[in-house]
Amino acid sequence: MEINFSNIIDLAVNIVLKYGLKVFGAIAILIFGWIAARWIRSSVKRGLAKIPWMDGTLRPLIANILWWIIIAFVCVAVLNQFGVQTTSIIAVLGAAGLAVGLALQGTLSNVAAGVMLLILRPFKIGDFIEASSLSGLVMDIGLFTSELKTADGVYIMVPNSNLWNTNITNYSRNRTKRIDLEIGISYEDDLEGAMDVLRAVMVRDKRILADPPP
Repeated sequence: MEINFSNIIDLAVNIVLKYGLKVFGAIAILIFGWIAARWIRSSVKRGLAKIPWMDGTLRPLIANILWWIIIAFVCVAVLNQFGVQTTSIIAVLGAAGLAVGLALQGTLSNVAAGVMLLILRPFKIGDFIEASSLSGLVMDIGLFTSELKTADGVYIMVPNSNLWNTNITNYSRNRTKRIDLEIGISYEDDLEGAMDVLRAVMVRDKRILADPPP
């Protein structure tokens, strides 16, 4: 049996010309897409670091979300190089994402609440807050939960959705606050004399503001 090497060579050349350029293009898209995604992620992190009110936990989150979005577009472009119909793949991924979202809606609500807490910043780490029946010092603010330490040293992990869906009282937000102290005095004692003693004590205390007067 005579082997026609010229036909084999022609077939190999055609395959290389047909698929080699596509493979080369796909590799080029992957490399440039990966480099662009990393550069954009680093640039976003540096840019967000210059914003004073931007929380340190939120900066890498936003940068990583952008990175994954760019990588997803790069993968779609690579599949297009090989003639894959990406429309159906995107539809399947969308349906799968919807199913996962419905299954994890409680968890995703905590993530959404965590993002809103980090953006609006009703409190920060180190603040003493009260939310619903909970109160304590904020130790950490995560995407899913926040950590509190009560006045008696008890550790509490609170889902972010619980904090977001209730009124939050921040006792550390304002530096100047009025404090009401109830001091008992006997009916037989001199009321004006007691008031003079209290005023003298408050005047000597440097923490007491002169305006407004105590």
